[in-house]
Amino acid sequence: MNSESRQLRQTLIFLRTSFEAVQHSIAGRLDDPLPCWLDTSLLSMLSRELYRCHEQAQLLSRDAAEQLWLAATRCELLLKQCPGVLSSTICYRQLAAILLPLNAAAACLALPTKKRRWPWQRR
Repeated sequence: MNSESRQLRQTLIFLRTSFEAVQHSIAGRLDDPLPCWLDTSLLSMLSRELYRCHEQAQLLSRDAAEQLWLAATRCELLLKQCPGVLSSTICYRQLAAILLPLNAAAACLALPTKKRRWPWQRR
């Protein structure tokens, strides 16, 4: 695995973890009918990273690049509706809609692992 793909995979892990954390922070308010107030500066930073990853993935995997584009556009849509327009439930679903292509992109970049043979195993 070259350094570009390794860096992209690490960034995808960071993005996935960040979106999951934001989604988890909303989970406690799913029954709350009041509007959700997300941190738009955080979402803007994550959106920029998604677009940057999309550019980087175009050189490595077309499928991953398409999934990252989808995640980035969904994040932009969420940003246009924030803050205070969406209920917590809808915001939670929007974040899930971002996580789906993000997970698919990570799966596209996952390399098959070689089965390790130990000295005492038969060949």
